[in-house]
Amino acid sequence: MTWRLATTDAGFDAAFDTLVDARRESDADVARDVAAIIADVRARGDTAVAELTARFDKVDLDTAGWTIGREECAAARAGLPAPLREAIELAAARIADFHARQKPSDSERTDDAGVRLGSRWSAVEAAGIYVPGGRAAYPSSVLMNAIPAKVAGVERLVMVTPTPGGEVNPLVLAAADIAGVDEIWRIGGAQAVAALAHGTNRIARVDVITGPGNAWVAEAKRQLYGTVGIDMVAGPSEIVVLADAANDPAIIAADLLSQAEHDPTSQSVLFTDDAAFADAVAAEVAAQIPALATAAVAGASWAAHGAIIVTRSLDEAMPLINRLAAEHLELAVDAAEAERLFALVRHAGSVFLGRMTPEAIGDYVAGPNHVLPTGRRARFASGLSVLDFMKRTSFLALDAASLAAIGPAAVALAEAEGLPAHAASVVRRL
Repeated sequence: MTWRLATTDAGFDAAFDTLVDARRESDADVARDVAAIIADVRARGDTAVAELTARFDKVDLDTAGWTIGREECAAARAGLPAPLREAIELAAARIADFHARQKPSDSERTDDAGVRLGSRWSAVEAAGIYVPGGRAAYPSSVLMNAIPAKVAGVERLVMVTPTPGGEVNPLVLAAADIAGVDEIWRIGGAQAVAALAHGTNRIARVDVITGPGNAWVAEAKRQLYGTVGIDMVAGPSEIVVLADAANDPAIIAADLLSQAEHDPTSQSVLFTDDAAFADAVAAEVAAQIPALATAAVAGASWAAHGAIIVTRSLDEAMPLINRLAAEHLELAVDAAEAERLFALVRHAGSVFLGRMTPEAIGDYVAGPNHVLPTGRRARFASGLSVLDFMKRTSFLALDAASLAAIGPAAVALAEAEGLPAHAASVVRRL
């Protein structure tokens, strides 16, 4: 049953707490299975990867081939209808432009004590991106993960994607060609993540792994964090829409369903200050679901996790929205009002301002990354960026005068901490 709450309800606080704390992610069984897969890949390498791929994807890698070559990707790109190819190229250009502007600059200065200090940024050497496979794969995920890595300066970009039953999505291959992916492996699941993290005889290890996947993929990334860097632990998609009664209920319903259709565990939440408008949106959602090719998924998501919350005012909704810390937040109000309310947003993965900014634009062509924190993680995490493929190295240089200026303080602190060798390494230079 879709949640229907109002802040005037006697039990609202408790009900909203339940909504915020509801868990929609993997359970202990998934964690156990993933741990076994990781251990198997680490122990047996390519043999384990091949056996697991045959079991889960029904693909014999030795027959089908372990990799997909650049020629096949280029052919897939050339074979696309021109409007579709141009759409992917437009998206790629906008994503590249946005992320190029994120790239940090090195810094250096000499302070008042004469110490030269600063930071230098560099890209990781190798990155892996996970792309869900089969006919339901998404070329936008390729662009959003691969392009920031290339902009960052990653030298070796590896893509893993399952090909269940041998199915390969030409749109994914075309996107990989456009984005400049260097290697593509026909593997998926937790075994692919493990192969990228630990390396095998065939597959060289990488430094960072990003990209969406099912519960097993997300759990594998979580377990392997520390062995490699990851973007985030991704969970089911979510959207919060704040809308007043001046909106078309059919449009707001479509916005809610745009995320509900991703997965039965996705979550779509409407906040409004108008009860009649809430009823109209609910009716539109019910009317639109049967017409969707994704009706079964969207309907299950809306029934189990959808919510409509009526507040006394739009301002009253903002602290509640911050508690949800949603992946996507639409502020579907007039432009000036959207800017005012945006100033009150503290926790959200990405915010879509105004009545003419649907979240779906951000999924494809706007430019900002669509890989965003879910599961309330926008409280402390950010969307994918070039920084996920870069690291910062600090540096400092002293001469005799600057060492004399700050060295005695270091000696005092080292002695206070009971570390005489630390102190001596400074004293012997003074």
